[in-house]
Amino acid sequence: MNAQVRLEKRDHIAVLTIANPPANTWTEFSLNQLAESVKRLNQDSEIYALVITGEGEKFFSAGADLRTFAEGNTSTANAMAQAFGHAFSALTEFRGVSIAAINGYAMGGGLECALACDIRIAEQQSQMALPEAGVGLLPCAGGTQNLPWLVGEGWAKRMILCGERISAEAAERIGLVEQVVAKGEAFGQAMELARMVCNQSPSSTARCKQLIMSARSGRSHEDSWRMERELFVELFNTEDQREGVKAFLEKRTPEWKNR
Repeated sequence: MNAQVRLEKRDHIAVLTIANPPANTWTEFSLNQLAESVKRLNQDSEIYALVITGEGEKFFSAGADLRTFAEGNTSTANAMAQAFGHAFSALTEFRGVSIAAINGYAMGGGLECALACDIRIAEQQSQMALPEAGVGLLPCAGGTQNLPWLVGEGWAKRMILCGERISAEAAERIGLVEQVVAKGEAFGQAMELARMVCNQSPSSTARCKQLIMSARSGRSHEDSWRMERELFVELFNTEDQREGVKAFLEKRTPEWKNR
């Protein structure tokens, strides 16, 4: 894989590192590589969780390099917007559980990458913002949609319309991140959560995630409850369901097959 994005596997956990110094910015190529990586991970039955972090100690990701848009070229803008949308949509739809280990500045498309993950852990020195409107642009990779879902309309407007940059502590307070840890500890905590994910049935967690995410689609309660019942029954066609119950009754650790 291109050096801007590194992917490695640790047992049932995939680790993706954004590695484009000095600010770990996204390029059209690295975004396409992210989308392709998630696609391959979805096809790998041995992978249950994905941890994403930034290389170094200062940046998770600063988003796109503004020099990309300096000439005002609409073709370039369209190509980048499509690449951002495709990559972070793929990340959102990752079959397993994705965890962002925010180890520094998460700006623009960097924060949108974290927003596309299921869980966010931030180090105490981290700062987060969607500053696009301040340079004549707008968040085009899910920021205007995912941020208000997590923090509410008011804080989303403060960050997007007023350009307010927030600290890790404030991000935890408003629900943008789930936990704040000391400097250098985000990756370790994210890996601990990923290992907790691996203790769960991957067949169950995939369906649970599908149900949780479906709440954003505006389904009626009646339809969502029906979907819960259907997916519950569907689990009885999996090996993991039988293994989970059997292991519990036999007082042993289950051996998941993800099928």
